[in-house]
Amino acid sequence: MDKIVIEDLYKIFGSHPDKVLKMVKEGLGKEEIMAKTRHSVGVSNVSFTVREGEILVVMGLSGSGKSTLVRCINRLIEPTAGRVMVNGEDVTGLSKKELRKFRQKHFGMVFQNFALFPHRTVLKNVEYGLEIQGVDKTTRLDTSMLALEQVGLKGWEASYPDQLSGGMQQRVGLARALALDADIMLMDEAFSALDPLIRRDMQDELLDLQDKVKKTIVFISHDLDEAIKLGDRIILMKDGEIVQQGTAEEILTNPANDYVAKFVEDVDMSKVISAESVMKKTETLAYFTTDGPKAALRKMKKAGISTIFVRKDKQVIGLVTAEAASEAARRGEKTLENIIDTNIYRVLPETPAIDLFPLLAERNYPVVVVNEDGKMMGVVVRGSLLAGLAEGTQAGENTVNVVPFTPFTE
Repeated sequence: MDKIVIEDLYKIFGSHPDKVLKMVKEGLGKEEIMAKTRHSVGVSNVSFTVREGEILVVMGLSGSGKSTLVRCINRLIEPTAGRVMVNGEDVTGLSKKELRKFRQKHFGMVFQNFALFPHRTVLKNVEYGLEIQGVDKTTRLDTSMLALEQVGLKGWEASYPDQLSGGMQQRVGLARALALDADIMLMDEAFSALDPLIRRDMQDELLDLQDKVKKTIVFISHDLDEAIKLGDRIILMKDGEIVQQGTAEEILTNPANDYVAKFVEDVDMSKVISAESVMKKTETLAYFTTDGPKAALRKMKKAGISTIFVRKDKQVIGLVTAEAASEAARRGEKTLENIIDTNIYRVLPETPAIDLFPLLAERNYPVVVVNEDGKMMGVVVRGSLLAGLAEGTQAGENTVNVVPFTPFTE
């Protein structure tokens, strides 16, 4: 479900934006507009959607229009043209009174500079938005204390902002947004003022928190590593325009133009490429309820492999080696029950490739890629992992053998 829909959004700064808007639509660039009219193009012809419960990261260099864009969503900056739809309602068509109520209900905002009141305690800072809404004292207290607990600041409610570290101050800002219980959080460079170590900690905490609260988050950043870590999808902006949008993997493996390619050239691909991209599909499986050692051996021999995964009730429960199956067949065993090695690694398709290396190193078997229901999607072997990282392209469409065949006798 689309939570936010942005359609043909423009923002022109200057005294005659409507006149300049026509020039922008005719194709004049940002620098040319400035030179001819002394007007600045903040956002130009921007359209995108944000799905419910996702983190969308809007990123770009200074002056790219990302902060202007996020402020157009809740109309802290008035768009020159275009529509902003939230939950199906056109935000750009609301009166000032309607807009205030709409913001209070739907938007929480976290700023780069924390925006805390120095004369108010941590608790009073968190309560502020609820206080403005006229929420009663008991409800304010209970709601704010819960928000502080969610961000790990229980016990600090009586402190003042200048008694807190930068990371703790940012947690207060986050708690204030959570206390409002808004379904959308707009985070403008929320962690950029923090030192690198605290910044990484805050990124981890945001992801942990998102697992619990499932907010829709638009996160503004100029840091590509941060965008890759946090974003379900990424929008990359330049000169007020979107130059590419998609998942981190889509952008990094298939940059839209030279600008994007230059922007992402130093990224460690092993942190971006996923298990799904480097997995290989396998069509050869043994079935626990119907196959015995001889049937498993026959399937392995036909496929030219020396191990076979075993499926039961639509899930992979382990694997059988050719050696184990051969010995069981000699003993006259009729089932696979006693020879299944259940010590296999299963990962979700979004697992970063960098996390697969230690799994493949520990055991000389493929890693199984499964969906959330546990159904097998494919396997990752060392060769496919290395090839996928080297090529930086999708590698999941081919059907290949799981491991090289080792000769055996039945």
